[in-house]
Amino acid sequence: MTPRRYLIIGGVAGGMSAATRLRRLDEHAHVTVLERGAHVSFANCGLPYHLGGVIEDRSSLLLQTPELLGSRFGLDVRVRTEAVAIDRAARTVLVRDLGTGEDSELPYDALVLSPGATPVRPALRGGERMLTLRDIDDVDAAMAALDVAPRSALVIGAGFIGLEMVENLARRGLEVTLVELGDQVLPPLDPEMAAPVAQRLRDAGIDVRLGTQVTALGSDSATLSDGTTVPAEFVLGSIGVRPDTGLAKAAGLELGPRGGIRVGDDLRTSDPHIWAVGDAAEKVDAVSGEPRLVALAGLANRHGRLAADAITGREVRVRDAFGTAVVGVMGLTIAATGWNETLLRSRGRDIRIMHTHPASHAGYYPGAETMALKLVVDASTDAILGVQAVGGEGVDKRIDVIATAMAGGLTASELADLELAYAPQFSSAKDPVNLLGYVALNAAEGLTPSIQWHELDSAVAAGATVVDVRTAGEVADGAIPGSLRIPLDDLRSRLDELPPGRLVVHCKVGQRGHTAVRLLAQLGRDAVNLDGGYLTWRAGMDSLADARPTALAA
Repeated sequence: MTPRRYLIIGGVAGGMSAATRLRRLDEHAHVTVLERGAHVSFANCGLPYHLGGVIEDRSSLLLQTPELLGSRFGLDVRVRTEAVAIDRAARTVLVRDLGTGEDSELPYDALVLSPGATPVRPALRGGERMLTLRDIDDVDAAMAALDVAPRSALVIGAGFIGLEMVENLARRGLEVTLVELGDQVLPPLDPEMAAPVAQRLRDAGIDVRLGTQVTALGSDSATLSDGTTVPAEFVLGSIGVRPDTGLAKAAGLELGPRGGIRVGDDLRTSDPHIWAVGDAAEKVDAVSGEPRLVALAGLANRHGRLAADAITGREVRVRDAFGTAVVGVMGLTIAATGWNETLLRSRGRDIRIMHTHPASHAGYYPGAETMALKLVVDASTDAILGVQAVGGEGVDKRIDVIATAMAGGLTASELADLELAYAPQFSSAKDPVNLLGYVALNAAEGLTPSIQWHELDSAVAAGATVVDVRTAGEVADGAIPGSLRIPLDDLRSRLDELPPGRLVVHCKVGQRGHTAVRLLAQLGRDAVNLDGGYLTWRAGMDSLADARPTALAA
């Protein structure tokens, strides 16, 4: 039998996963990998940490070399080699050696496209000075710019990667300004979940500029759309990425509505002999069922493997994507999966929201840290549509558990019954995931009606009274204006102080508010819990302050 010819365009996560899996499945095939850059396998997720000195040795970022891949897997890996054009009829690819400029043709029986994505570069005066961080060449250029010892840095874009850049530049001792066009950092989060992250950045000395954008870059400064100027000797852009689809488009492959390469359940493109994986290929959103772009290394690795399985005749079906992500910033861990409340409400979805503020492990064991969790649930089916978490230790574990529950089709209420590992230094007997399940179950059964922080003003305008059941010491640290203060332990003896009409009850985090609502409901009162308590309301108010132009100017 004539050995099959497998050609992969693009290395790193998706391409190299496909190449090595193909070799494991077909020892006799010719497997060739083309990589336009100088490095075919590197840790692009580690690039910001090399800038900050956390990963000191540049060679640690280089995971595999062409020589090692050749000896271990028998792969023909060609770096500094560009795929110029695909002839689908002839099943050949025009290839250019970027060192010599010579062109040649490579035939294929199956072709895998893994070209990745390219950074978005805004059109602004002086924009050529802005660096990006996508590959080893980029990190080398950034390190060279840092070697001249700049005192100030500007990061444009407050997404996950942008915040990693901010932290690492601050670690180097630079005066850092963060500019974000939106009203909050981390767009995948809802405003009340993002506000504590912005505050942590400010507390760490970062100049956070929200609701504005860079209009021009000077030699050592930047002009913003609000008319202010900020120091910017070193400039990094993290505005987003676009799928690199030029080769696919020129070959006549179908693109999807999000601008990525359209693929089927087996990652096959509109050409039966071509597959596509990684950041350039569209995924199916697990919440909406719609096409979306997801630039995550985990998906690229898995899809590269699945494409190899499909090419070699195995039956595969790519799971829909939730977009699970995590980032660490200034001692905080922030993670999310699925959709947020803002996006779901904009789509008209009927949803329920639950906020909790549990400890990372048993409170009596030293070192417990408070985290904020937010669960977004379909009101009719109890399906989990999304979750967000902000805190210290244990945030990543809880997101991963809930992401797994979502993939397995568990409902929000069924989180209450998960049997999770417990010892006091790792968790609580009622794990934070279980607690979310209890809250979701109470909501689903109608035991504890609640309203959200952004619904409180409307409730008060309609005649509701806010009842604060916290202790006097807690109230001294801050209170909702106009609230009636009756500690929970005094509530039964002071019922006559409650005015007629609806009562919006709150405590610090929601748990005592739940107890108060149950008490009042059984006494015939119309009472609802302020979901997430004072902490969530306060974070929501902070997010509104971030969104106000006056606050930005101040």
